Amino acid sequence: MTALLVAEYIGIASAATSGFIFAVKRDCDWLGIFIAALLTALGGGFMRDAIVSRPPYSFTHYAPCIIVMAMLFLSAFLRLHKRSDIEKKFLFVTTDAVDLVSFSIVGAIVALQFGYNVFGVVLLALCNGVGGGMIRDVLFNEIPWCLKTGLYATVSIVVGLIYFAMDYAGFTSMFWVMGLFAFGVVFRLAAYYLGWHLPTLQK
Repeated sequence: MTALLVAEYIGIASAATSGFIFAVKRDCDWLGIFIAALLTALGGGFMRDAIVSRPPYSFTHYAPCIIVMAMLFLSAFLRLHKRSDIEKKFLFVTTDAVDLVSFSIVGAIVALQFGYNVFGVVLLALCNGVGGGMIRDVLFNEIPWCLKTGLYATVSIVVGLIYFAMDYAGFTSMFWVMGLFAFGVVFRLAAYYLGWHLPTLQK
């Protein structure tokens, strides 16, 4: 799973940067910035591991928390919060898509390891994919961003559902997993740049 692990670490770095920018724009101090970055990057994993009743991965392995802290200092050093519309830059949007898809696949893999059915796999993929951002937004008293933008959470659900089907068919080699990863990233980028979204009810 080396390739997927690299993608997950890139996702953690991207999510930590997103949390850093989110908190700075809301005038948080360094503790608030750290909490926002930590929850954005690792909150989904906390939620996933709580559901399957196992020790949080981020508390039994050093790399996730080290990446979060490194990105905090790097983001501050590069003054990313001073750059206008950085969250709309192609590199940021792409790494955010990597974050979403890699976390969603990991959530689906963990769900299947614990014998979950299709509903459990899809919902654990969703929790792992968007849970960190949702926890952060609730903490900061905002409507979760993933519930009102494009197909963000929908991409996570689709990825989880496809992985369940792949596992059922026996297509779980690295080749197929990375194929799903590429599909998910392209799907998210297409949804972002083409403005795809689910229909809303008229008031």
